Amino acid sequence: MNAKVQIEQLESVGEYVGELAELLTGVVADGASVGFLPPLPLSEATDYWETAIGPGVLLFVAKINDRIAGSVQLHLSMKSNGDHRAEIAKLMTNPEFRRNGIGRALMLRAEETAQQLGRSLLILDTREGDPSNLLYQSIGYVEAGRIPDFARSANGDLHATVFYYKNI
Repeated sequence: MNAKVQIEQLESVGEYVGELAELLTGVVADGASVGFLPPLPLSEATDYWETAIGPGVLLFVAKINDRIAGSVQLHLSMKSNGDHRAEIAKLMTNPEFRRNGIGRALMLRAEETAQQLGRSLLILDTREGDPSNLLYQSIGYVEAGRIPDFARSANGDLHATVFYYKNI
């Protein structure tokens, strides 16, 4: 599939809450480490999205043919000593749409927005060994360190997380 990817910032999940809940349950079922374990009930995913956007939290979605194919969040530090930084959170691509540049497009839009908002440092973390590590490294994120046994997977195993940063 080589459909055109459109990135939008959502001010509210409103009409998209169902699609976002399906995205979240789909990536969790596929093994993504985004804070939830499978099986993730659709109602819990819906509850999450209904409160996801708030002060300092920006949500970007990728659409293909008017369908949400992915999302990422930009969490702006609200601390006076941290008003130069932001955190990238919950980068997700619908398994059906992977390998179409969606994750990269979402990351670049989040970075661009962060820069426009005067942020010069971005941070993020991801499970060690996940394909996302390659994406982050390919767009200039630098590994800052690892914490062992950080996140539990569905089978009960504990996995390290890798922290990255990027000066923009």
